Amino acid sequence: MRLFKLLGISIVVLGIFVFLLSLMFPSTAVVERTGVIMAPIDSVYAQVNNLKAWEKWNPWSRPDTTARLVYAAQSAGTGAYYSWEGQLNSGKVTIIDSEPDKGVHYTMDIKNMPPVKAGFEMKPSADGKGTAVFWHMEIKLGLAPWWKLRGFLADRIYGPVMNNGLDRLDSLCVHR
Repeated sequence: MRLFKLLGISIVVLGIFVFLLSLMFPSTAVVERTGVIMAPIDSVYAQVNNLKAWEKWNPWSRPDTTARLVYAAQSAGTGAYYSWEGQLNSGKVTIIDSEPDKGVHYTMDIKNMPPVKAGFEMKPSADGKGTAVFWHMEIKLGLAPWWKLRGFLADRIYGPVMNNGLDRLDSLCVHR
């Protein structure tokens, strides 16, 4: 009986320690990637602004291959959205702001996960031959230690996937 009591106290103390340690981690995770796409800004904007085009380049457009995608009547511009429901998860992506000369901003709400605010900033590249793209994501993590740990690793988890998306966007825009 004494062993179980000692084990229970150890688990509670460890849990409190992990929670207090997690308070030192930020409650927001930010992941950012940049790239230059050798295509005019209107070509890049057309791909980023139209949610139906995301399937061709965005690594998160179909998070579950069994997912059923449902698009709004409007699939491009401010207010456009799509949702999915699959075996692994469900969620919704909504464009909250879209301007051809500035970029596209969106929210991503995935069941049982913190909400994500993200966007693409676009401007002509320094040499004027392409489009400089800045892709950023901000995830509000809250106080839960498991989300804060994931936030601590967010750049390592999501950064390479974002790089892959930018590479696919580049090849798509160049070959249009």
